Amino acid sequence: MGISGVGLWQSPLPEELAKQDGQTVTFKGTVHNIREFGGISFVILRTGRYLFQTVWDKEVCQNPITQLAIGDAVEITGTVRVEPRAQGGVEVLLSSFTVLNHPTEPAPLNLADRELKATLGTNMEYRTTALRHPKQRAVFRISEGVVTAFREFMMQNGFTEIHSPKIVGVSAEGGAEVFKLDYFGETATLTQSPQFYKQTCVAFFDRVFEVGPVYRAELHNTSRHLNEYTGLDFEMGFINSMEDVMQMEVAMLRYVMQVLKQRYAYELELLKVTLPEVGDVPSIRFADALALLKTLGGGKNRNDLTPEDEVLLCDYYRKKGEGEFVFVTHFPSAKRPFYVMDDPENPANALSFDLLLRGLEITTGGQRIHNYEAQVEKFESRGLNPADFESYIGVHRVGLPPHGGLGIGLERLVMKICDLSNIREASLFPRDINHLRP
Repeated sequence: MGISGVGLWQSPLPEELAKQDGQTVTFKGTVHNIREFGGISFVILRTGRYLFQTVWDKEVCQNPITQLAIGDAVEITGTVRVEPRAQGGVEVLLSSFTVLNHPTEPAPLNLADRELKATLGTNMEYRTTALRHPKQRAVFRISEGVVTAFREFMMQNGFTEIHSPKIVGVSAEGGAEVFKLDYFGETATLTQSPQFYKQTCVAFFDRVFEVGPVYRAELHNTSRHLNEYTGLDFEMGFINSMEDVMQMEVAMLRYVMQVLKQRYAYELELLKVTLPEVGDVPSIRFADALALLKTLGGGKNRNDLTPEDEVLLCDYYRKKGEGEFVFVTHFPSAKRPFYVMDDPENPANALSFDLLLRGLEITTGGQRIHNYEAQVEKFESRGLNPADFESYIGVHRVGLPPHGGLGIGLERLVMKICDLSNIREASLFPRDINHLRP
């Protein structure tokens, strides 16, 4: 026995509506704007993805226009008319409407403006209203597309999706910048990374991926950091080298851009987004990058890239016609986590890489230590007691294949795809040192 009424209504597509030229249709939406011209008014309806132009004519519609207000949830009935001048090339001549709900106060932001005229602070303060603006919500359709394409690609290439714990007893990245909580009398933290669990799962799935929240308790307030973000992670076993992971990421990003182009053309056009081309991504070792940066006015940090360095490197390769992505590899081992394998040819360097896009690091990855003795030695060299990591090191003792992986910050990737100036614009409800609500 089916459940009556479930799934019977959905928002129309402009191209499907246009096929019903001259026919009567009924659908639901929110009144986005009303433009009155005497006996005729244009009522713009906002559905979950599109804006539709409807026309109220006092000689045709049985309901007076005075019954409608911006923000009303409505059900409308009318005749479809192909109209090239209307958004989507179609409009509906209203014959009747029913108001399903009426707001008790006007919206604090003008959603009818082509661009949302609000500072970042105002946007965050009235976030639940700001997200109703077509361009604001389009960012998160793009975000949806990235996650959908990532998941599709991973599964097409033999990866198993996992869902690792977010309350953990041992921190993957170390350091004091963790959110601590009382777990039934025991100290626990919110996970900084699914790293330990990804590596563990490689032992029985060979290849795994995850889409999930990541927590970092740093007291930063920059345009590129959040205290909670969405991680796109994968780990793959039986690799030959770090380059296998890099090649997999490039192939995945090509697929992501293809999906966005094919399925999210409406949002890309709305936001005037130019998708980055994913060709043969250039790669440079950190030491060589540092030398290059010194000729470009950067390279002042001997152990890592500064935000300014990332911009300089990307600009350099873009101007050379080599694209908007850049791999930087073989970072100093001392500045990479304890699970990263050192380069056998030069143990001072780690088999670790960052991927930069349009002047911002969006990925950190590399080859992991799979040998038990090597991992114990790495712990001890860092002044760490392997016994404190027994649940992790025990996996190595039982045996792991050579493996590697990476983590991508979803919000950073979307921020760069959509050319946003602040990562908070790519987070639905950002969590930083100033925002715990809504």
